[in-house]
Parts: sequence; structure tokens; C-alpha cells
Amino acid sequence: MMARADNRLSNARMRLVSAALIVSMLLIAAGEGWPQVPTKPGSPDTAEQPNAQQDAPAQPAAAGEREEKTGLFNELGKMFDKLPALKTPQQAIEDFNASARESAKEASDSLTRLAKPSSMVSGRVACPMSANGAPDCTLGADRLCQAKGFKEGKSLNTDSAETCSAKVLIPGRARKPDDCRTDNYVTRALCR
Repeated sequence: MMARADNRLSNARMRLVSAALIVSMLLIAAGEGWPQVPTKPGSPDTAEQPNAQQDAPAQPAAAGEREEKTGLFNELGKMFDKLPALKTPQQAIEDFNASARESAKEASDSLTRLAKPSSMVSGRVACPMSANGAPDCTLGADRLCQAKGFKEGKSLNTDSAETCSAKVLIPGRARKPDDCRTDNYVTRALCR
């Protein structure tokens, strides 16, 4: 998190240096530069150039207006005024912590939605036969979970057993196809 704040500070410094360089290049290109100090009176340099202040008529400043200052430092000052305020390291840390808390809360909410509280229960409930003659163990898992106080369930383990009528035990009697049936049972389910 400190690296992030340092990175922002470094980026701001780079923008500041770039802006200062651009302003100085613009001032040089526009012909504005450091004011020229006149040389000694009577020298050839002063004789060639008339004094600009003497030639220009005095213009009174309008009421409420102030004279606009020009120069490199004034332009840099204006540029600094336009820059957004930089955050202190403490503010950057607080922002980072707030975003980390928000991310953790979102992750927690997502996990809560994905993994509803569930329990694995054991027991033995028969799977009823469906209309097509196949065992319906989904309904058996629901019944096992409802017996344990849950709403619904998913079958994890099943068992089957053959149930025969007492006629099979008669000695010498031939076994017929409808004497025995296979029953299916849910023995373990994941309940919600």
C-alpha cells in the first residue's frame, strides 16, 4: 500500500516536471524570457533601443482589475494551482484499507451465497417407485433430510436389498418372477 502511494507521488512529480518543461519551452518560443536589464547610459545598446516605458502611453488600470504578472515563476505558480491536491500517506492508506474492507465483504457475501449451510445426515429411507417403475431416490433424500429437520437434500449414498414374500420359503415350491422385488434406500444425504 505504501508502494501505491509512492507510485502516485512519483507520477505527480513526473507530471510536474513535464509541465514545467513545457511552460518554459512555450515562454521561450513566444519570445518571453527574463527581463533585459538596460546597460549603462550612453552605451551603443541603449542608444539603439528606445525605452518601451517612455513610448507607451500610460493606461490606467480599470477599477477592480489588477495587472497580470508574467514570467516563468508566475506561470509555474498558476500551473501548481491547477494541479489536484495530493493525498497524504495517511489518506492513501485509509483509502486502501477501505477498498480492502469492501473487497473482503464482497468476497464473503459471494461465498455465503455459494455455500448455503448444509449438513450430511445418515439414515435409511426407501426410495419410492416412480411412474415408470424406476426408484426415485431424490424424493427419498428429501424425506431423509425432512426427518432430520432440513428442507431438502441430495442423495450421497444408496443401498439396495431384495425383499421376498414368505412363499419363497416353502420347500419344493418353484420361485416365480413376482415373488421378490428389489428395494432401494437412501442411506446418506447432504441436507440444506
